[in-house]
Amino acid sequence: MDKTKDIVALFDLDGVVIDSETQYTVYWDEVGRKYFPEYKDFGLVIKGQTLTQIFDKYFHGMEAEQEKIVEGLNAFEGKMTYDYIPGVVDFMKELRQNGVKIAIVTSSNDKKMSNVYAAHPEFKTLVDRILTAEMFTQSKPAPDCFLLGAEVFDTDISNCIVFEDSFHGLQAANSANMVVVGLSTTNSAEAIKDKCNAVMPDFVGFTYSDVVSLLNH
Repeated sequence: MDKTKDIVALFDLDGVVIDSETQYTVYWDEVGRKYFPEYKDFGLVIKGQTLTQIFDKYFHGMEAEQEKIVEGLNAFEGKMTYDYIPGVVDFMKELRQNGVKIAIVTSSNDKKMSNVYAAHPEFKTLVDRILTAEMFTQSKPAPDCFLLGAEVFDTDISNCIVFEDSFHGLQAANSANMVVVGLSTTNSAEAIKDKCNAVMPDFVGFTYSDVVSLLNH
């Protein structure tokens, strides 16, 4: 850790700050049943991927289907609940009180984020930056989004800690050579433990001191 530079905490959104992954699974499982009945859990298959990645891989050249999926997803997101993961708000406040810079690093687009802001008018005051899908050339599992997180705060990657839940997100954070904390909200603790420096179910009891300890390890 470079003590002359800021500590930076980079949070994925869905399944890390907002408890939304189980809801998305419902939507994408329904899409899977319609278009890919051979997949038992399509929602898990596409977890952590951007809409562009999903379309490129599974709906290439299927413009009409893509349009229907986007229309359905926009309607679904408009009705979703956007509850916080337990303990995350208090944790973010403690980090900022200790001078830590915070960014949301998400594959979500601006339209989706507007739903989050509507549910939580205070959301933007909890963080310093919000980095969305429109800002990255390559999405997770490429490390670009997390490297941008270090760049916007002019800090060293050794000062960055990432909070992620999906396999793609964990891979991106590891590829960025950052300290990684895995949230077992989407995948089991057993499934992600070898992909991160620490695993936890939520942020209850996790503190600024824990962050410093992990960065200095």
